[in-house]
Amino acid sequence: MTSSLRHARGVVGVAALAAASLALAACTPGSNTGSEETSEPTTGEAAEVVTDISDLEDQTLVVWDQEVRGGQNEQMERLNEAFMEQYPNITIERNSQAFEDLETTLPLALTGDDAPDVVQANNSRGQMGRFVGAGQLVPLDPWAEAYGWTERYPESVLQYSSYSEDGATFGEGNLYGMPQVGEIVGVFYSKPKLEELGLEVPETWADFEAQLATIKDAGETPLLLGNIEQWPALHVFGPVQGAYVDRAEIRTLGFGNEGASWTADSNLQAATTIQEWAESGYFNEGFNGADYDAVWQSLTEGGGVYLIGGSWLAADLEAAMGEDVGFFPPPAVEGAETSVTTGGTGLPFTITSAAETPDVAAAYIDFITSADAMAILAETGNMPVVETAEHLPEGGVQSEIFTAFDEVSQNDGLVPYLDYATPTMAETIGQALQALMAGEMTPEEFAEAVEADYADFVASNQ
Repeated sequence: MTSSLRHARGVVGVAALAAASLALAACTPGSNTGSEETSEPTTGEAAEVVTDISDLEDQTLVVWDQEVRGGQNEQMERLNEAFMEQYPNITIERNSQAFEDLETTLPLALTGDDAPDVVQANNSRGQMGRFVGAGQLVPLDPWAEAYGWTERYPESVLQYSSYSEDGATFGEGNLYGMPQVGEIVGVFYSKPKLEELGLEVPETWADFEAQLATIKDAGETPLLLGNIEQWPALHVFGPVQGAYVDRAEIRTLGFGNEGASWTADSNLQAATTIQEWAESGYFNEGFNGADYDAVWQSLTEGGGVYLIGGSWLAADLEAAMGEDVGFFPPPAVEGAETSVTTGGTGLPFTITSAAETPDVAAAYIDFITSADAMAILAETGNMPVVETAEHLPEGGVQSEIFTAFDEVSQNDGLVPYLDYATPTMAETIGQALQALMAGEMTPEEFAEAVEADYADFVASNQ
């Protein structure tokens, strides 16, 4: 899914946990970090970092976010209230907008004289990369050191908010944002269908592929896919690529950095595999012309056995199927230490270069991404991007998704959405995958088409 489409649908809308609500008075996010520590910055942005902001002068912190949906909005309201209770000298002025509106208004706002202090910025090159290159966002490295963010968050998560200072290199360099929630692409499945077929959740990638043939031979549809919008096939191709291509290579390609090639044998093997799946009839009939929403919903009606999709579908699938829907990460290749699959984070919170007091902005970001904040995120139906396993729902598909994200992210198995790579990659690879799966392109032609977009961007970005 393109980054804009993906986040427009929202991050995982997990059903509220059954556990009793946490009292804010007893669970104050960020309270374990409000010390008087200082740390010498690594970027030269300031003389020192102040983490105790309680004695600073009264001021207003302007925050722009896109957490407008039910549980997303609730967690922000609760955290903002708790922050102002802990720091009476700071007043939060919140501007909450739908994702599409924020994408439109933020670039203009950052060039004005009255820019906000903290903003949620899309990780993509077209947003965060552009803002970094223009000097409109502040590197967070000094505060990351002072607050211990690099210990709190695994590198597989931080890479999604990292850029070189000029915005040219994505996935490494300085840290520019801190996310709250996580996303993962995996395999939803119908438990009754799998049981009827006498099958169990596959343990290896080879087991999974073998099951596709078994399911097809039994007269069932192995894989559901609605791909008229073109981006859904990227989420199927991502796990396939993860089974054949080194994760470092995928990251280089997905982040649009120099040093990889789409025409490498491993990528050709992945392209060949997904084409063979299509030629073997593993997908529903007419998948390239089918609507995404209609097809994933057909899992709830017994239309197929497996659905490769993002964790954001969980709430709706569980609402319709209850305990009959399951989820697992794409199985690891035999002998591999972990699954490798597409995933990432919700929009990270960043500090603008116009921030009146960056230390206050950083304290706010630390507060809303702290361990206590993660508990409130889970309580309000969101999947915390860190400490995910500590906040598992009591059961059901949500628990399986939390477990999968924690396992994959902690073991360095998350790889980026492939449309991150270049400003035009979403259209390029979306069209190429449609043609590949329709048999209108060979794997070599597919690889060459995507390589041309990637290579041209890399060359122009030097």
